[in-house]
Amino acid sequence: MLRKEIKAIMTDIGGVLYVGSEPIEGAPEALKILRSRYPLRLISNTTRSTPFQIVKHLQKLGFAVDESEIYTALAATRDYVSSRGYKAYTLLTDEANAYFSELLSNNNDHVDCVVVADAHQNFHFESMNQAFRHLEEGAELIGAAKSRYFKDSDGKLTIGTGSWIAALEFATGKEATIIGKPSASFFHLVADSLGMKPHEILMVGDDIVSDIGGAQQAGFKTALVKTGKFKESDLMSEIKPDIICDSFADLARQLLS
Repeated sequence: MLRKEIKAIMTDIGGVLYVGSEPIEGAPEALKILRSRYPLRLISNTTRSTPFQIVKHLQKLGFAVDESEIYTALAATRDYVSSRGYKAYTLLTDEANAYFSELLSNNNDHVDCVVVADAHQNFHFESMNQAFRHLEEGAELIGAAKSRYFKDSDGKLTIGTGSWIAALEFATGKEATIIGKPSASFFHLVADSLGMKPHEILMVGDDIVSDIGGAQQAGFKTALVKTGKFKESDLMSEIKPDIICDSFADLARQLLS
């Protein structure tokens, strides 16, 4: 049985544990139960919010979580930029900019890289054009994630960061370095933090491409939940999850039965 091979669980957050301001039914209890059996990592390509903000949001929704269990594309991107000693021009929310504060270029600094994440209201012509000019002057293009879309707080799909990255790639002819899912290096960083091999970890997600396909390419077992951005057409994809379940709570029942 697959569950006998699994030693840890790595799960996406948005769309799997909650959507908008509501937890997925049974998810807080399921997370608590699974934590008693498996080491956990909660990962996210969400780049609009910092890890601290995500923890506070989860706690408000009834999830017992600690920031040490969270690893996001935004955190991985900050680690990447910091490790290279880069000064960055960023397309981020105001909160995420504060999270990157020590790495931001000022008017007198050379810009080593342009970091693109979910800048929300901070995406506009002036900011995109300034990013374009820095890239033309030699800066590296770094994408915190390259998602197509996500389910927003109003329950509808919203355009993801990938479109803004693609626009800059098209304008400059450069290829972005992508840090978050589906990058294998992102998944492997999480595996390293658990002290386990990829094949010992089950990745749970609602995105057939970034979550399931990316994790499989990196050597992980996978479970697709039919919540969040899941669409019935995902079941016709060439990507085949190891487990398909109605929700995170249903996954817990399957693993612990």
